[in-house]
Amino acid sequence: MTGGGAGATQGLFEAQAPRPLADRLRPGDLSQVVGQDHLLQADAPIGRMVAAGRLASMILWGPPGSGKTTIARLLSEVAELDFEPLSAVFSGVADLRKVFERGKERRLAGRGTLLFIDEVHRFNRAQQDGFLPYVEDGTVILVGATTENPSFELNAALLSRCQVFVLQRLDTAALRVLLERAEADASKALPLDPEARVALLAMADGDGRYLLNLAEELFALAAVDDAEVLDTAELTRIIQRRAPLYDKSQEGHYNLISALHKSLRGSDTDAALYWLARMLAGGEDPRYIARRLVRFAVEDIGLADPQALVQGIAAWQAYERIGSPEGELALAQLVIYLGTAPKSNAAYKAYSEVRKAAKETGSLAPPKHILNAPTNLMKDLGYGAGYAYDHDAPDAFSGQDYFPEGMARRQFYRPAERGFEREIKKRLDYWAKLREERRGSVEGGP
Repeated sequence: MTGGGAGATQGLFEAQAPRPLADRLRPGDLSQVVGQDHLLQADAPIGRMVAAGRLASMILWGPPGSGKTTIARLLSEVAELDFEPLSAVFSGVADLRKVFERGKERRLAGRGTLLFIDEVHRFNRAQQDGFLPYVEDGTVILVGATTENPSFELNAALLSRCQVFVLQRLDTAALRVLLERAEADASKALPLDPEARVALLAMADGDGRYLLNLAEELFALAAVDDAEVLDTAELTRIIQRRAPLYDKSQEGHYNLISALHKSLRGSDTDAALYWLARMLAGGEDPRYIARRLVRFAVEDIGLADPQALVQGIAAWQAYERIGSPEGELALAQLVIYLGTAPKSNAAYKAYSEVRKAAKETGSLAPPKHILNAPTNLMKDLGYGAGYAYDHDAPDAFSGQDYFPEGMARRQFYRPAERGFEREIKKRLDYWAKLREERRGSVEGGP
């Protein structure tokens, strides 16, 4: 049952009030929810809970319009729990206290409560801690909905008491089902040609609620204007294209920069350009992208193409001087350069390894033959004694050891057989050969 919660009792004329299409088409059964079979089917996690009659507290994490609120409401019905909906945007501690008090009263009467909190990540840490006793003792079954990564936004203590379920953005097949339901509800087809219908699905960007709102707007326009069938251009003119879903400070930010970086690392230039465009369309700061591209140049290309870093700095400066939108072309050009460049992380690995070695070896002093001796005392102590000036040696290479005394020689930098590093490897191999020869001649003596 669903009585007892705030707003659960309909007003006398509420049933006669006009309702948005998205609300009218809200599923009345879990089997009608589209796009979330991985959670709701009989052999899926939530489906198994429902079948067993044991509902646990959970966090529903997914994009807008994926069905989080609907699923919570339907779970309260199948589990016969009183539904208490709250929004973290509009509710505070006082509202929570009232819900918990009602939950205690129901529990004494043998009834349970499902507390649904929309945008649960907007509650601060102290407010989240306030849920814990009531979730733990079963006063309420908590279902929290969030569009943000729970591991970033929710207390570890709260997460440990809830299962996290990830809802997927609705795919094209699921969106088509919603459009068909909308047309069945209206008893007529949307005034769209086949291409415009595909464009409408793309405009929804995986958001079922937004799609139904668009459909309702099109039905209303058709009723007023008796409009002819619309093509894509006319549809786009009538309905402003939706801004891509992207949060510059949260999950979308980290996911898309990761996609850009890994596409470049995999030398998939076209995919990298796509992710660049997605970030820029979402409002990401181009300077942040430029900084990350310069990092990529030194981390994943390095000396396989020494020009990568030069190109990175140049593109960054070009954006700073030209500004948007023209400067964004410099970033696109840089992405193409980095995507098509030979890849090597040899310098990155060498630096990581040598940092570890520096910590392990502590305060080992440089060998005395490479120390300057500006005073007589230092000369007497052997500073600079035996130093071989490399420019005076054959091939300008003395072969002396420059590692600290007491530390065996190690190779940290191992260039790849790609790009310019192939030439660097030849030089290093040549010097290693000379070093071995000259060390042998010194040890063998005259």
